Amino acid sequence: MTSTLYRQIQQFYDSSSSLWEQIWGEHMHHGYYGPNGDLKKDRRQAQIDLIEELLSWAGVQQADRILDVGCGIGGSTLYLAEKFNASAWGITLSPVQAARAKERALAAGLSARTDFQVADALNMPFADASFDFVWALESGEHMPDKEKFMQECDRVLKPGGTFLMVTWCHRPATPPNAPLTPDEQKHLEEIYRVYCLPYVISLPEYEAIARNLSFQNIRTADWSKAVAPFWDIVIDSAFDLRAIFGLLCSGWGTIQAALSLGLMKQGYERGLIRFGLLCANKQ
Repeated sequence: MTSTLYRQIQQFYDSSSSLWEQIWGEHMHHGYYGPNGDLKKDRRQAQIDLIEELLSWAGVQQADRILDVGCGIGGSTLYLAEKFNASAWGITLSPVQAARAKERALAAGLSARTDFQVADALNMPFADASFDFVWALESGEHMPDKEKFMQECDRVLKPGGTFLMVTWCHRPATPPNAPLTPDEQKHLEEIYRVYCLPYVISLPEYEAIARNLSFQNIRTADWSKAVAPFWDIVIDSAFDLRAIFGLLCSGWGTIQAALSLGLMKQGYERGLIRFGLLCANKQ
């Protein structure tokens, strides 16, 4: 199952990343539209604002060695490396993304301080206690073993370092909350199929995993309202002539994802999809 999933993820991002960059730029993640999601912003600025708001929320003011788990084409990796004058590593399953991230690092004059690799986040090619900041922005949803993913992030983090994870979740579904309904399960399964996800879990479940690791000062937050407008803007951008032409050239997987953007919009509207944050320090 894992090898098939990884191949699907790789193919999805190999085929779609260049189109996303052409239309949206280097940041392959949600934007931040204010705590209540009611601020009007340039879409790329909203993505940068999300990074800054996350760093502020987590209290990250400095980092020397950064790992970006699920780095895409290096948008966050390069931003963090420049902001903190740090060395940064990024890992992705997509060779196309890793190659493009290296090109972008060269263009930005950051090649000497950054490295991008094709690697499995469940078995990372780094020694224990290698980084003082581990950043995972919208990659946890792709992980076929959430516990192993967080164990690996814990393993490579230095004592005293900070772990910051942001991921797609479903609503809390354990008592006192109602379990997921068959209709909600069906909605999630459609999202899994389109976006190459094995499954998602709730934010309280991520917190429970974190509490069984060597983390302390664990904090969580739900920023669903702050990012939900992102999907309206993505849907609008899909009707751009460049996007339509690019979709036709990108293959069925990318076309299918574009045609299914409403699944995420509806998921937020019904309270099923949640945008979960978790930060912690390693003991």
